[in-house]
Amino acid sequence: MTGKKKKPDAQKRPDMNEELRRRGPDAVRQRHDDAHRKHREQGARLLDDVLKFLCRFVSYPSEHASLTHALWVGHTHLMHAWESTPRLAFLSPEPECGKSRSLEVTELLVPNPIDVMNASPAYLFRKCGDEEAGSPTILFDEIDAIFGPKAKENEDIRAFLNSGHRRGAHFGRCAMHGKTVVTEEIQSYAAVALAGLGWLPDTIMSRSIIVRMRRRRPDEKVEPFRRRVHAPVGEELRQRLMVWAGEVVERAEQARPEMPPGIEDRAADMWEPLLAVADLVGWSELARTAAVALVAAGRVSSVSLSVRLLSDLRTIFLNNLEEVSQASPEGLPTKAVLAELLALDDAPWKTLKKPLDANQLSRRLQDYDAGPKNLRPQLGNQSKGYHLADLADAWRRYLSPLPAEAVAAVPAVTLDTLQRFFEIAPEPMAGDGWDGRDEFSGGEREKAI
Repeated sequence: MTGKKKKPDAQKRPDMNEELRRRGPDAVRQRHDDAHRKHREQGARLLDDVLKFLCRFVSYPSEHASLTHALWVGHTHLMHAWESTPRLAFLSPEPECGKSRSLEVTELLVPNPIDVMNASPAYLFRKCGDEEAGSPTILFDEIDAIFGPKAKENEDIRAFLNSGHRRGAHFGRCAMHGKTVVTEEIQSYAAVALAGLGWLPDTIMSRSIIVRMRRRRPDEKVEPFRRRVHAPVGEELRQRLMVWAGEVVERAEQARPEMPPGIEDRAADMWEPLLAVADLVGWSELARTAAVALVAAGRVSSVSLSVRLLSDLRTIFLNNLEEVSQASPEGLPTKAVLAELLALDDAPWKTLKKPLDANQLSRRLQDYDAGPKNLRPQLGNQSKGYHLADLADAWRRYLSPLPAEAVAAVPAVTLDTLQRFFEIAPEPMAGDGWDGRDEFSGGEREKAI
């Protein structure tokens, strides 16, 4: 009787853990580093393809803007990894600057895109609260129709855009279930890109990365965008982004990117996810240069009348510093302040619906704890006026420091007052890195990648 023929043993697959234990901790680190290097190289190629796709159809104001757009697209595929998400705002002073085209191309690349225009708050909240469909990416065109100067206030949409930048944010509402009123908490956390003319409310601007679009010159060419033609390419990139995101999500959750100088507070919250994506693909230096440039550009915005008033008052007090320093305490009488304000060229104080008077001036400055108080000029009787110490505190909080050249002609007898009450920016050192230009040098991005 012949026994059963034994099958040859199948070749055993090596036990990776045993192999790593045998080779030691250096092998573990090497394997870990190899995996990270592979994902970084793959991510760099993928984000570069996304960047090239965007630049085919959109004329950006700078390479900083196009790089930021590509990083923002990447961050939308890792929404569960972030504490907050920046609103990406394409704004321009005039139509036909490529804002809507930017959103149309973005729609092909991001997860669960929702293209909205003049949407109701209920629609936005329900879309964000739909757990089965997944977190949406909201593309809000013609936002100026909602928040423009001729539009009525839309506080619910403003509340959605303000709260939804933070993970875990909810919007409370009452709803009827039969005859019973119940409360609901609807998630509002979602990635949002905006496009519109002019500016946005300050609360939304502070939660946004601003890309200032401009109309193309005749020599600036882009390809015509046709969705039926280019959608397959965009869909392929979107699928690649989804696969890449699945491979790096754990590293994204653990990322704590270092901020460049000057990026702090709300700006740091907004840039953290984009810098984390940049670090994942080896674009660290380029992304930080872009962050510094766009944050600086975002600060050059339409300021409120009250902040303009603070700035003009600083100019007036600086120009009259000798008289200011001779008063007790240091300051200027209300009459002198008003006369100087109304004499400023290109200032709005004479052209308001009602020209600025003592009551309006007092009301505006009381918000900054700098209302009028008793003051005695060197030549004259006691009167109401504005103390330099009160205004100096507001200047430090709401205005950028004065450039050094602005105080070069200050009389020597007032230097003590100048140093105590005016914040002066340090003079830039030669060779300190970023030179303030909003462009990369030729081929810089390709070399760094």
